[in-house]
Amino acid sequence: MRILDRYIFREVFSTFMFGICAFSVVFIGSGTLFRIAQFITEYGASFSSVLKIFVFSLPGIVIWTFPMSMLLGSLLAFGRLSASSEITAMKSCGISFLRISMPALLMGFFVSVFALWFNEYIVPWSNTAYRNVVYYEIEGNTSPESQEHIVIKDISDGKINRLIYARRYDQTTQRMEGVSLQLFSNGKATHVEDAEYAEWQGTQWTMYNGTIYDIPAPGTGASHHVMKFDTQVLPVHESPRDIVRAQKRLDEMTIRELNQQIKILAEKFVNTRKIEAEYYQRVTVPFASFLFTLIAVPLGVQPTRSSSSRGFAVSIIVIFFYYALMTMNSALAQGGVVPAIIAVWIPNIICFFVGMYLMRRASR
Repeated sequence: MRILDRYIFREVFSTFMFGICAFSVVFIGSGTLFRIAQFITEYGASFSSVLKIFVFSLPGIVIWTFPMSMLLGSLLAFGRLSASSEITAMKSCGISFLRISMPALLMGFFVSVFALWFNEYIVPWSNTAYRNVVYYEIEGNTSPESQEHIVIKDISDGKINRLIYARRYDQTTQRMEGVSLQLFSNGKATHVEDAEYAEWQGTQWTMYNGTIYDIPAPGTGASHHVMKFDTQVLPVHESPRDIVRAQKRLDEMTIRELNQQIKILAEKFVNTRKIEAEYYQRVTVPFASFLFTLIAVPLGVQPTRSSSSRGFAVSIIVIFFYYALMTMNSALAQGGVVPAIIAVWIPNIICFFVGMYLMRRASR
């Protein structure tokens, strides 16, 4: 059986690697190269900068090709084994279809686990590196744009010591609006400063028209202290450019950072549905590698001979319906029509039951 497992594994793995290369080339040709051309024509990007953004864009592309490649690899591998009657020969030796499928299913599972790790540690880092090259090496000294929901965190040993939130940064006035400063002790807020706005004075940020709240620790018996102020120095020395550029996009955050962002914005009564959809997709998209394998293995087994073009066609159809459903449900989640956790998981749940049905039918 070990010889048979290695044989099936090699068949699936070789087509899986081919799928990664093929799908990556499609994504690179349709998106990355176009953006590179824009950077060259609009900013005169150097060769070294272009090479960096090309390399740093690859992880964000490859992560989407894992499920597609497992689907294509399993379809083509089992389609070839079925067309050459090798599946029939294995069954005639008393080997069940589930046992024949096990190497591909295990590979799909481990690809899902690897994709989850890759999407958590490699992709956010590469996306941040990509943006830094664009900002600092290509766009140069362009002015920072206005931005919603500024969050500045001071974290040590996994705990937040200081949190600054601004509802909006206005680039034209260099002003942060709706500013809140919170100081923490052992994970509990002990000091809060809320201000109408804060302006950049060239070397420091000054808050205007605010209120200070001193919050005593529970059980101490101390009373709350509240004080109004006209002006107050905000303990942040970063310039507007540094603050805006330090704000991470959703694709630059890890799962833990997304969870923190959801909690911070929820406390400020900000709509977090878009972040929640991204949060759950960090698990559902990598897990699709296993689910696509579950669907592809029985689909690849055909009683009649078929060409590899059929495998490509079936792959395109399955991929289209999965990502169309994922996009539609993500929009429903962001619109508040369906809770994010339900909407994002629906495509995977459907794939699971379809895969189980096909596996059961192929095993008969």
